[in-house]
Amino acid sequence: MLEQCTGDGERPGLPGDGEGGVPARPGRRAERPPQRPAKVRLQTQPPSLPGQPPMYSGTFDCFRKTLFREGITGLYRGMAAPIIGVTPMFAVCFFGFGLGKKLQQKHPEDVLSYPQLFAAGMLSGVFTTGIMTPGERIKCLLQIQASSGESKYTGTLDCAKKLYQEFGIRGIYKGTVLTLMRDVPASGMYFMTYEWLKNVFTPEGKRVSELSAPRILVAGGIAGIFNWAVAIPPDVLKSRFQTAPPGKYPNGFRDVLRELIRDEGVTSLYKGFNAVMIRAFPANAACFLGFEVAMKFLNWAIPNL
Repeated sequence: MLEQCTGDGERPGLPGDGEGGVPARPGRRAERPPQRPAKVRLQTQPPSLPGQPPMYSGTFDCFRKTLFREGITGLYRGMAAPIIGVTPMFAVCFFGFGLGKKLQQKHPEDVLSYPQLFAAGMLSGVFTTGIMTPGERIKCLLQIQASSGESKYTGTLDCAKKLYQEFGIRGIYKGTVLTLMRDVPASGMYFMTYEWLKNVFTPEGKRVSELSAPRILVAGGIAGIFNWAVAIPPDVLKSRFQTAPPGKYPNGFRDVLRELIRDEGVTSLYKGFNAVMIRAFPANAACFLGFEVAMKFLNWAIPNL
């Protein structure tokens, strides 16, 4: 991907490329504890009984109770699996997005439209699902286990081993369809939004590569918010499905969706919204700025990469 050049001599996928120089979907990669445990626990908590308060009344209540009951380690529960997958995730996501662009270009210098960037981003979401699904499955189980007081799994590797022993590879990849439903459209939205905002924020007569750091921060932060606005409903369904006992939802996400809307209403599809949005802007803003700075350095240090 990196050897292709745009019309102005800049490589696609790098800062200054007006057609899609974007990091490997930091909208999902930039999700960091302590918000992750809060999000998953809010999404998977059962509806409260009549006259009784819910287990967690909101993001900050979940954060406070987790810290009180489990200590600081509770805020990082289940994070080993996502961290292990970070490096291959970036590589696969770059490959998927670059391939998505290349498949739509008749010539390397062609500038893609925003719908085409959206489509390329969607392909990136398809490619990353194979890595995301096992990590998400293990992460969710470990986080829910901690909040319920059970101790079936001692850690990431133990969880993966027991899932494979009990259910085979299907047990590890439970929730693949819902991960696709989440990451494919959200990834497309993320790539397209960031590229659109970079172009909007670039002053007339300037190149995208000359965009200032504050404008990159704003573009990345807003793109992260747009990403999660699309991703939250399928993410709620995924968390419920991946942590449910075997056989509870024989028809997959349709059963989860039906149960959620019947018992808790349409708004339940946005459980964990506050936990996500609290960090969506700053995390993605910082991630994008770091990426742009790193790529500019690589362009300077290794110009023929």
